[in-house]
Amino acid sequence: MAKGKKQQGGTGTPATVAAANAKVEFRLHPYEVDPDAESYGAAAADALGIDHDRIFKTLLAEVDGRLTVGVVPVSASLDLKALASAAGGKKAQMADPQDAERATGYVVGGISPLGQRKRLPTVIDASVSALATVYVSAGRRGLQIELAPADLVRLTGARLAPIARR
Repeated sequence: MAKGKKQQGGTGTPATVAAANAKVEFRLHPYEVDPDAESYGAAAADALGIDHDRIFKTLLAEVDGRLTVGVVPVSASLDLKALASAAGGKKAQMADPQDAERATGYVVGGISPLGQRKRLPTVIDASVSALATVYVSAGRRGLQIELAPADLVRLTGARLAPIARR
């Protein structure tokens, strides 16, 4: 992977800028967005030919009223009870999409755990540790960023916990 490789043909997204500024190795993977897709993450995995366990979706929930980021494989769903526990709270519910967009600076379907407008508590499913590289949104629909799980954890300040439900 290229170290700090910027997006070609543009200035990049806050996610790619954050990765480049941190001097981590990453690769960008553009793909055609399917406007009829029911799941952005699964559609991205299918378009790129990537196993659904290697591409992670970024979801926002409210844990005891505080926005919290949960990052899980697209092959799974977010276990809200496990997220609440991992974040030190009692109860979690999915965040309103408009609140998620406002807090992160990204649109739903393109929310990246990297380069968010506001630093939010982040929990990444522990299964990421078994991967050599992981794919997450690069900050817009149609673009994924591939990087080492340790770099993703470091750049987001995340905690690892089993928050995915199969």
